[in-house]
Amino acid sequence: MENLEKSKKTAIIAYLTIIGSVIAIFMNQEESKSEFASFHIRQALGLFLSFFILGYFVGYANSWTATSAFYLFYFVLWIFGFTGALQGLKRELPLVGAFFQNTFKNL
Repeated sequence: MENLEKSKKTAIIAYLTIIGSVIAIFMNQEESKSEFASFHIRQALGLFLSFFILGYFVGYANSWTATSAFYLFYFVLWIFGFTGALQGLKRELPLVGAFFQNTFKNL
């Protein structure tokens, strides 16, 4: 039971900024490498990295509608992942979750 609580804590930290994702990676290395924590680290890291990469290009659109839609989309994905970590569920993010799991499978 205590191991699940440590895994949940690590998973929650992963969703608290990109720095939180990096800290969670190191926290998961110190522990017995929890699959639950690794799942959420892959989701959160993919979410943050894709936000920065795609956000760079969306910024050049110079359109408040495109920018607003982009931020809303990522906020909804972040809420989905964060609530999954809080509830102790392994739910892939819609549209991009499987891609993140395959891309960061070594974490």
